[in-house]
This record gives sequence, structure tokens and C-alpha cells, in this order.
Amino acid sequence: MAVMQRQTEDFASISSVPTPGPVPTFAVQIIGWKRETFKGYFPDRHFRFLPMNVGEREFERVWKPRILAEKDAEILAWGPELPGALEALAKARNIPVTFIEDGFLRSVRPSASRTPPFSLALDSRALYFDCRRPSDLEVLLSTHDFEADAALLERARAGIVLLTESGISKYNATRQRTAEEVYGEKSRKRVLVVGQVEDDASIRYGCLSRMTNNDLVRLAASEQADAQILYKPHPDVLSRARPARSDPAEVAHLCELVSESLPLSEALRTVDHVYTITSLAGFEALLRGIRVTTAGSPFYSGWGLTDDRQPNPRRGRHLSIEALFAGAYLLYPRYFDPETGAQTSFEATVTAIRRQLDEPQGICPPRPQWSAWGPYGLFGWRHLLTALVTPVIRKMGSDRDVEDYRADPIRFFRGLSDRKYRIIGRILYPFG
Repeated sequence: MAVMQRQTEDFASISSVPTPGPVPTFAVQIIGWKRETFKGYFPDRHFRFLPMNVGEREFERVWKPRILAEKDAEILAWGPELPGALEALAKARNIPVTFIEDGFLRSVRPSASRTPPFSLALDSRALYFDCRRPSDLEVLLSTHDFEADAALLERARAGIVLLTESGISKYNATRQRTAEEVYGEKSRKRVLVVGQVEDDASIRYGCLSRMTNNDLVRLAASEQADAQILYKPHPDVLSRARPARSDPAEVAHLCELVSESLPLSEALRTVDHVYTITSLAGFEALLRGIRVTTAGSPFYSGWGLTDDRQPNPRRGRHLSIEALFAGAYLLYPRYFDPETGAQTSFEATVTAIRRQLDEPQGICPPRPQWSAWGPYGLFGWRHLLTALVTPVIRKMGSDRDVEDYRADPIRFFRGLSDRKYRIIGRILYPFG
């Protein structure tokens, strides 16, 4: 009963003393397309969204007075840090701050795009990937009496089976090929090096010394001389949604580059050892009984289950894989139904993702329908801009940017962080 009560706590549990009526929540670093999702997920909050990259002068002139005018204001921040002026105000006035990030089950599509997340991680201390300071997740894993909670551990065991047998991961895609078809027949020990987006916050905040994907390949090759070394770049790098910072050609003589996009469950199926910096793939490998070496300090390292190359002196408690799963997947995140906004459970979320994967026509967002008038212009002429603008976006951005632009041109431009590109979007699509 206590487990289910903890699972269904709402967002107010991480704030200060509850107040009647909607809580005034000043949200920072929330890109435009996410804002309606947040309103739906947290109906008990009255959101005021600060502009992306708000300047210090604008903050002091406009937003600071608004925040101070609210008696019970709180701050919600996407990402691991607050802008300097906002952080100083929060500390000086003791304003509650919550950091937010995608949860460990994010979406059906193979990378984090403009689709509502199935889960969110909300943390009053630090985001779970920030190894420099303890997060709510780290405190939970350090202090919770898992062994005394038999029902929770039984749920965790069932959850591990559900996750691994369903093939569900943080990002998901329909399987087109098998590991044997991509890797070849297995004839010796197989080591998978999991690439990441090297400028991602999970590496910048989760790895105290500089480490690149190529460094990780070199480490694996030096320690596993007799093994088949496979290097799988991050899906967002493969799809060109994010840039590659290190050239795989420099380590091509040490590994076999896996350039095809395999769902993580299939990529891990025949593997004996995983090397990663901080990737969640390492934790998913642990769930499958695979040995894992971490070069950084992800949330699942330091609990006696991984081969850690970056020690974390705050950790040291030995946890079972069931306890670690229970903390990270059952107690810590919040799960949501993207269609209704209602909070739901881990089990229901896995089922929903599996259902969408089995019905791939529902994965991609529909393109805006042509209409004779409205935001796309008289007789819908602005739909014709798509053919002209698409090549420019492909050249300047990525295939994923093109996909998102085609799905909804107006929202695509409104959600960009660079102000000059938002202005261009306003010129091209002034309405809507």
C-alpha cells in the first residue's frame, strides 16, 4: 500500500507546504512545444513560462518583481542548473526549486523529439545524472529500506521481467533486423561500446574528467583484446539529430562500427560486456545480467553492481538489482498518459508503449491538414513553403529537424531556442 501511495504522489509533494488553489509556478528553460504538455500533466500548477535564454536585465525588470509578488511561488527548471540571477533569488528568498528531465521511459519514437514524454524525473536537489551533488534519487537509493518492503521488491522483479521481455527501453523503435544480421554470427566474447552525445548534460555533469566516445573504444579495446568490439553511436547521432564530436574513423581499426539503428534490447541480446560513460544503456544491460564498465558516474554506479572507473565517495551501499530498479523505475519517476495527462504507473506505461510499437501508424504525429484559410494563409498557400524551406532546414539542422518541421511548421519555429530563427519563423508564419 505504501508503494502505491508513493507512486501516485503528485507534483506538490516536492514543493513546500501545499496551498489552496493552483500553485504559482515559474518555469524556466521550457521550450515552447513542451508547455502545453506541462499544463496537462500538472493541472494544479499555474504556470508562468519565462522566455528561453531570458537576459539578466529582462529578468530584473520583468520577472523578478512577478516572482516576489507571489506569496507561495515555486520554480521549475528544465535541466541541471538555474540561470544565475534566478538561482540567487531562489536562495535569497528560500523559493522552492524543482529540476525536471525526461524519465527513463521517454517515448515510442527512437529519439527524444517533439512528442510528450511518458515519464518525467522531478528532483528537489539535483537531476539524477549530476554526480557532483546528491539527487533525490541518490538519497533514496542510499536510505530506503528495500529489504523490509517485500511487496516493492516483488513488483520490481516482475517489472524487470516485463521490461526485458517486452523489449521496451527509454527510446523505442520497431525492430527491423536482428543482432546476428548486424553483428554477424557470434564466435567469441562480444563487447558493446555504447556511444553517447558527447556534449550532452549527462556526460558534462556525470563525468568529472573529459571522456569521449573514442576514448571509451580505446579503453575497451585495450582491456578486451580477444573480444569482438562493437561500437554503437547514439541514435540521435545516427539520425543526425545531434552532431558527432569525435570521428569514429579514428578508432575504426579497433572496433566494428554499428551504423544501423537497432533497438537497445536487440543490441544487447548477444552481448557479454558493455562499456559506457553514463548511458542508461548500462543500466539496461545490468537488468539483463550483462557485466558493465562505467567510465563516468551514472546514477546506477557505486552500488556494487558495476565496474566503476570514476569512484563516487557518497555511494558505497550494496544494492540488489531489484532494489536499484525499484528506486529508479518505481519510486523516483512520475509516469503520465500523454493523451489524457493523467498520472499512471510503470506497468501501464510499458503496456502503452508496447501497444504503440505494435501499431506503428500511430507513432508519428499527423501533419497539419490543408485548409483554405487560417494560420497557413488565404487558400492555404503557406503549405507551399514546406517544399522551399525543407532543404534549408536539412542543410542547417538534421533529418529529425526536417521531420518535426514537416509535422508542424509553425510550432517548429516557435520552439527554437535561437531568437533570430524564431523571428524568421514569425515572418514565414505570422499567424498561429
